[in-house]
Amino acid sequence: MATFKDFRNSVKPNWCPGCGDFSVQAAIQRAAANVGIEPHELAVVAGIGCSGRIAGYINSYGFHGIHGRALPIAQGLKMANRDLNVIASGGDGDGFAIGMAHTVHAIRRNIDITYVVMDNQIYGLTKGQTSPRSAKGFITKSTPEGAIEPSLKPLEVALSSGATFVAQGFSTDIKELTALIEAGIQHKGFSFINVFSPCVTYNKVNTYEWFKEHLTKLSDIEGYDSSNRELAMQTVMEKEGLVTGIIYQDTETKSYQEKIPGFAEAPLNSLDMNLSEDQFNQLVKEFM
Repeated sequence: MATFKDFRNSVKPNWCPGCGDFSVQAAIQRAAANVGIEPHELAVVAGIGCSGRIAGYINSYGFHGIHGRALPIAQGLKMANRDLNVIASGGDGDGFAIGMAHTVHAIRRNIDITYVVMDNQIYGLTKGQTSPRSAKGFITKSTPEGAIEPSLKPLEVALSSGATFVAQGFSTDIKELTALIEAGIQHKGFSFINVFSPCVTYNKVNTYEWFKEHLTKLSDIEGYDSSNRELAMQTVMEKEGLVTGIIYQDTETKSYQEKIPGFAEAPLNSLDMNLSEDQFNQLVKEFM
């Protein structure tokens, strides 16, 4: 049985010292080991940005996609090889800007993958510009007088788009974050996990200390029920999205794969995909 160490490789992460992404990587590795996955049974698909490097730092199958396109790749991978546990990862710029349409449609489609977003409220790799998650008034190189747009609210977007699993973690609480990713992997459907992962180099507002002062654990809210979607939305709005834990989970809705007739009987990765010359020529004729 694989352990945490089995998901390590010899590639040393080059994130800035103190970056929250270190903890996200460790949480993914621990979660994979805790649920009994072997390295060859896991695929990590990443987008662009500081967070996009994570696919190369984990001993598993890895794919570094283009900006905003981690989810299409991850969904195609899962559809072709259902035996793989697929984790897509990216930053708030990758998933909520150029990739936002893919995020929304992946959520509503409910394909059985896990999406971990490392949310630092800034563009870190390109040296500190305002991102869709930056707060109104946020001062960066691209908004020297302060951002005039309100920040995007990913939890509200996920809930309103029909997500069957929504969670949020904080990179300093690796125990809770690991548990959230474990739950996301085991959930049958699309699992959306947003993680506050502070950028220690360019974001001097949303720091570790700031989050510790403002975050509320859902486990500390008496009577909170993660199966109640209306309560989930109400709580997220009341707390302005500053909560951690499993926000909402629907265990009744079937995943995309389960709804496709015949999908269970004919996995693509086990089919003979070779074409004879006659079959190939016939296909070509149909497009001429």
